[in-house]
Formats: sequence, C-alpha cells, structure tokens
Amino acid sequence: MAPKRRLLTPGPTSVPPEVLAALAEPVLHHRAPDFKVVFTRLLERLRTVYRTENELLLLTASGTGAFESAVANLLSPGDRVLVGTWGEFGERWATLAGAYGCEVETLAYEWGETPSAGDLAQRLDETGAQTVLLVHSETSTGVVADLEAMAAVCREAGALAVVDAVSSLGAVPLETDAWGLDVVVTGSQKALMCPPGLAVVSISERAREQARGSTSPRYYWDWERQLAAQAQGSTPSTPAVSTVVALDVALGLLLDEGLESVFARHVALGRACRAGVKAMGLELYSPDDDRSAVLTAVLTPEGSDAVALRLALRDRHGITIAGGHGAIADRLFRIGHIGWVDVFDIAAALAAVELELTEAGVEIERGVAVAATLDAYETTVRA
Repeated sequence: MAPKRRLLTPGPTSVPPEVLAALAEPVLHHRAPDFKVVFTRLLERLRTVYRTENELLLLTASGTGAFESAVANLLSPGDRVLVGTWGEFGERWATLAGAYGCEVETLAYEWGETPSAGDLAQRLDETGAQTVLLVHSETSTGVVADLEAMAAVCREAGALAVVDAVSSLGAVPLETDAWGLDVVVTGSQKALMCPPGLAVVSISERAREQARGSTSPRYYWDWERQLAAQAQGSTPSTPAVSTVVALDVALGLLLDEGLESVFARHVALGRACRAGVKAMGLELYSPDDDRSAVLTAVLTPEGSDAVALRLALRDRHGITIAGGHGAIADRLFRIGHIGWVDVFDIAAALAAVELELTEAGVEIERGVAVAATLDAYETTVRA
C-alpha cells in the first residue's frame, strides 16, 4: 500500500479539499458574466490580503513572470537598479534585470545572512539607484527580511520599493500601503493555498507613473493593457479560469480564519518545527526567530547526505520536503509550513527525519523531535 502523501515544501504547497473541489467544477468561459462575478470578488479579496487600495493585476503566470512584468514595466535599458541578494531568488532578480539591459548594483550578503536597513541606506546613497528589488521571504534560506524597515529607507531616498512576496504574502505580516511598498508580487501556489498558475502584482500610483516612461518592450506583461481589461471585469487573454475559481475559494478560507489568526498559526508552526529540529541536535540554517515562519532550513550532520534523506522521506514515508540550493545542497533540507499544513504534518516529517538519521548512524534520542514539536506548538497556541 502506498504511504499517505504529505507535501511540505515552500511551494507548491498542500491545498485544502474545498479548493481542490473548486478545480473540479465545470470550466467557466472567461468572457461570461458568471466569471466576471468571481474575478471581481477575487480581486477584492486579494486587496484585503495585500492590505492595499492600490491597483492589482491578476496574471496567468508564475511568480517569476509577475516579477518580470515589474522589470519590463518599470525599467528601461541603462537604468540603474539596486537588487538585494541574500539567496537564490535575489540573485535571480539581479540576472533578470540584467537581461533587460539594466545597470545592476547589488546589496549582497552571504546566503543565510539577514539583511539590514542600514546597509540598504548606505548602498542607496552609494549607487543613487531609484528602483530597489527586494526579497521579503527568501525561500532558498528561510530568511525573512525586515521589510517595513527596508521600505522606510527606500521612501526616504525617494526610490521605488519592488518586493518579491511570493512565499510571504498570507503567511507573515505585510502591509502594502502602510509600509509604502510600490510593487508587490506573489503567486497562488504558496501561502495562498492554491495550485500554481496565477500571479498577482500590486502597483502604487508612483510605480504606475514610472512605468509610463519605460522603454522596455512588453506585450503580455503590459500593465496598462491588463488594467484596461480588468476595468471591464476581464483579462486581455485567456486566464487560468479554474485556478481563478480555486484561488477565490482559498482566499475565502484565509479571510474567514482572519489574517491575524493566519499569521499566529504560522508563528506557532515555525516555533514547533524549530523546536523539533533543535531537540534532535540538528543545526538550523534559517534564523531562529518568529519572522522566519515560512519555512525551516536545516543542515544535516557532517557526513549525512541531505539528498538521500529527502529521497528516503519521499519513497519510504510519503513526505516531500525541499532540497537546498548552492554549495551546501548536499547538507541542506527545507521544511515548509505554509499552505494547508498543521502541526501533525510537521511532527510526522520530523519523526521521519529522526528515523532515517538514526538508521544512518546519527545518535538521536528516539521520540524527542515529536515531543518537542508538539510541546512548542501547544505552548504557543495557549499563550
């Protein structure tokens, strides 16, 4: 008998049954009135999750596609842009901006380090960049930046703040308007508890004004074209219709729970996962703080192969976790606690990690991971 399947990656994530059921409904025609009702309601729900009054674009794309739309609309060849790099995705945005002919400056850190607003202020002063690309939750390392402080630096310097919130939106606090974020992109497949296929972009009026002067070529990514169609309750081209319906259901679940409760749930799951990891004597790669509530990144003991561990979890226990990036991929594994995940999913994953490592000769007291995980979770939710 095949084991029960648990998906504990930082994306795509597990999806609630109500959302899966929505995907099985008959396909709507994207020009029909009944689709317009769903589409319009979804945009309003997204606005609530984003905590913004800004324009929102719903694109059929990955989060990377939404970020490319930001570069294509905001920047022209030769423009100087400052990109924060402290992991895989910051480096991806630097490469993307370079592909559009931008002059790319970086605020660079070693992978796993947490960026500071003070360093950002210094680099903005040194470079004179007027557009800054920031990663809120760097899923390659588990670092969640202090976005509020970094956005304040951008505002003081008069620079646009363009944010990758692909894994953070709906998991940890993000205040688009209150923090003065000009562009925020996300994807359907992470904390929003929906399959991949949709991306969202919020655009401030300041960003929209800058986009009007951009000379970069664009067609599918053209913001004004998309906004004109959305004003009529539609899209310029055929969207991922069934995923639109599913995302509407998923956001309804999140909003029924309440965003503050959602954030508290992710804090509790993060604490529980970190407690279980530390009880086994394993080393955290991601920061040991409540801001890192999206995923927990862990290093295996010296000589223990993280790739083999992940394959054993998948094949023997039905548990899929994420691997590492970069030079330490052979020692790094990542457990996501966003999406449709509860503490028993976390406990099952860590119990399987404990079992596999002990069988490989690592000295771990059996049962400590589950006990510490559940204790930390109960302590947090009862506080």
